[in-house]
Amino acid sequence: MKKLPVWLNQEIPNEETFRLTAMLQESGVHTVCQEAHCPNVTHCFRNKLATFMILGKACTRNCSFCAVQKTESGSLFVDSQEPRRIAEVVKTLGLNYVVITSVTRDDLDDRGAGQFARAIESIRAVNRDIKIEVLVPDFQGNVSSLMLVLEARPYVLAHNIETVKRLYGEVRPQADYGRSIRVLSKAKEINCAIITKSSLMLGMGETEEEVIGAMQDLRDHHCDYLTLGQYLAPSDKHYPVKEFIHPEQFEEYRDIGIGLGFKAVFAGPKVRSSYHAQDLSRELRYA
Repeated sequence: MKKLPVWLNQEIPNEETFRLTAMLQESGVHTVCQEAHCPNVTHCFRNKLATFMILGKACTRNCSFCAVQKTESGSLFVDSQEPRRIAEVVKTLGLNYVVITSVTRDDLDDRGAGQFARAIESIRAVNRDIKIEVLVPDFQGNVSSLMLVLEARPYVLAHNIETVKRLYGEVRPQADYGRSIRVLSKAKEINCAIITKSSLMLGMGETEEEVIGAMQDLRDHHCDYLTLGQYLAPSDKHYPVKEFIHPEQFEEYRDIGIGLGFKAVFAGPKVRSSYHAQDLSRELRYA
């Protein structure tokens, strides 16, 4: 694995990090921060920030960049108490902005959309003023699944395209670039007021022209928010890092994104799709 440049140095876990980790484990609540080996987990846990991951912690797809556990669909189930446990953690932490994502569950008839809706409803029962951002899978392009999530009225609907179109065969073999892009435009078609969001990981071998092309594709499909971050391979068995993008290049991409019409762009080596999501939403307020 490539040696990390100095701008990617990680923070040392502190007492608050260990406290939140223990609380989540005791509550039986999963986070993508832990399951995907996010490099920002110490920073976020220190500040009582986490992206909750529903539908268990095993995925039915086999993306080559992702550390989340893979499994056969026959061994999976849906935990009906999961939304309640997440709502209890939200209440304990006193959160006013919550991000919920999931593993991909192609084995389910609704692709897991119902669990998103139940999680939103459970959190709203704690406090109706909490803003909820959902980071959804592509639901295999199923519009009724997307509608089910949108009917629960999340504040932000996010779906990550992750990488440029050319690399999908290597990086996301069970996904489809066009289908992912259409998730965002279909969400706007169903609810024109919904805020949509997507994310790209850089350093996987894409060219600058391909990045800008993907950004333009997202804008053409009415995506409001964009995050851009450095891809870091979870292990030497995952898709390799081809390049470490300099912070100045991220700043250039941010300026390009604003020029293309995104209402808010968060770009930097440590940025992830849900990293400081509440701060990104505040940017929209002043755009």
